[in-house]
Amino acid sequence: MALFKVENLTYYYPASAEAALRNISLEIREGEFLLLVGASGSGKSTLARVLAGLIPDFYGGKMGGRVLFKGREMRTLDRRQVAREVGMVFQDPERQLVKTQVEAEVAFGLENLGLPLPEMRRRVAEVLAFMGLEPVKGSFIAHLSGGQKQKLALASVLAMQPRVLVLDEPTSQLDPASAEEILQLVRRLNEETGLTVVLAEQRLERCLHLADRVILLARGEVVCEGRPAEVAQEIAGADPLLLPPVARFFTRLGVSPVPITVKEGRQILLGRLRPEGGPAGRPTPAPTKNSPVRGGNPAAVEMQGVWYTYPQGNEALKGVSLNLQKGEFAVILGANGAGKTTLVKQMVGLLRPDRGKVWALGKDVGRGGFKEIRGRVAYLSQNPNDYLFQDTVEGELLFTIRNLGLNERTLVDELLERLGLLKYRNANPRELSSGERQRVALASVLVARPQLIVLDEPTRGIDYRLKAELGRLLREEAEKGCTVVVVTHDVEFAAEYARQVVIMHGGEIVAEGEKHALLGNSLFYSPQMARLCRGFCEGVLTVAEAVEKLGSVIGSGSVREGVPEGERRTLWPSHGAYGLRS
Repeated sequence: MALFKVENLTYYYPASAEAALRNISLEIREGEFLLLVGASGSGKSTLARVLAGLIPDFYGGKMGGRVLFKGREMRTLDRRQVAREVGMVFQDPERQLVKTQVEAEVAFGLENLGLPLPEMRRRVAEVLAFMGLEPVKGSFIAHLSGGQKQKLALASVLAMQPRVLVLDEPTSQLDPASAEEILQLVRRLNEETGLTVVLAEQRLERCLHLADRVILLARGEVVCEGRPAEVAQEIAGADPLLLPPVARFFTRLGVSPVPITVKEGRQILLGRLRPEGGPAGRPTPAPTKNSPVRGGNPAAVEMQGVWYTYPQGNEALKGVSLNLQKGEFAVILGANGAGKTTLVKQMVGLLRPDRGKVWALGKDVGRGGFKEIRGRVAYLSQNPNDYLFQDTVEGELLFTIRNLGLNERTLVDELLERLGLLKYRNANPRELSSGERQRVALASVLVARPQLIVLDEPTRGIDYRLKAELGRLLREEAEKGCTVVVVTHDVEFAAEYARQVVIMHGGEIVAEGEKHALLGNSLFYSPQMARLCRGFCEGVLTVAEAVEKLGSVIGSGSVREGVPEGERRTLWPSHGAYGLRS
């Protein structure tokens, strides 16, 4: 008997005329690792909430069909029983955290289960150690970084030892090393304890190979399911842009079957190419700290010896110096808690340094604060909900225009289209998915046509196609002379679109330089294509670069930008394509 059985499930959110899920029928077996993939707004999060028993009782709305858990209809089960057996980690960790202190948060669920105190202490200690949260166990939760909050939300669920673990993009705010650690931990729990895992994720390069089965959703429908390699092959025949870089590279070269991991891809290269300079290849020169990328342009941001300590005693910045020129596109990478968010808040004058100087757009924001550059800078924090308070998506953009006394109505339509939001123009932004809210918040700050754009985790919760559109938009702004600074854990995004990369650790800048020199030599801050081509062809970070250098000697056919419209398979539902733009 299947653990979950979903029969003809259709669901409408309250006041929504469009179904979030349409005629979903599927089974999930005991001990299975199931991966849910799809574009932003495709229904992944909604289906995850259904499996966790939260829809429709918690979210409301109208639901048709049945959801059976262990042979019984889920809506008839006692809520406490469901909570004991099915644990869910949400896309936005702040929605899940209810206590003020880390250790108390992990113990909260155990207290509700009525466990004995010795058992609670053992579980709390165990899960804090597993998740690397031991150093902050006594910390105030509001002072944690976004990634630390995400780890804490996962820890609080794992401590209850559920039978089923439902995860909605659990690595979206984690650095590459931490994300790999979490996913491998979940995989180990699945293999060694039989824990059933349902994972909804956008960054397929991290997890596609871990799943037993993949379900692809598009506009609320299941359009394809099967083993990871099978689903990757189907996507390759419809829209390769939606694949992770390694699979997309070999798809463009006409290689079949499509490899889904770096290891599989390197086996293909070993069969067709001879490695250069031994196993490690010829390394690119290491970048030097604070080395400028380009010269000639005036500085848009300049920081000299900046120190900053939070009131609770956390020394977040330690003598940071940074110079970003006008028209630069820089990405800041680093582990959770490395000081990235603090750095960009100093950059836009939201925090003032304890020591040191900060200039932005020619103004001393270290002394004068944000008011010195108001109207000329766009800053987007990690939490998009902080920016949403109007009744419609269009209203959010118009509010910015009116507030700054601008006349940019034509830009509203342009941004809504480029960010895939036109159909949500009159929707309430708080009713959208996390990725959609992220895009609305981004549009609301970009509509001011700023000279300095500072974005903190803007790619969280958006799919490959929309990420590409965002990258192109930001690159165009940089080419027009606007300075773009992006804090992210998305190394693939940095490799594809940035020019300069800054890596932080422990409140300091430990490396800065041109992206090829820095990312090409990294271990964890290295994109898939760099790891694939290492030892065969150096200086490769993106699919386009790999095709240019290796395509003529690897491809079994002609190099393709994508599949022509007439050759596409009948994969997508009749009412629309997988992505928002073709």
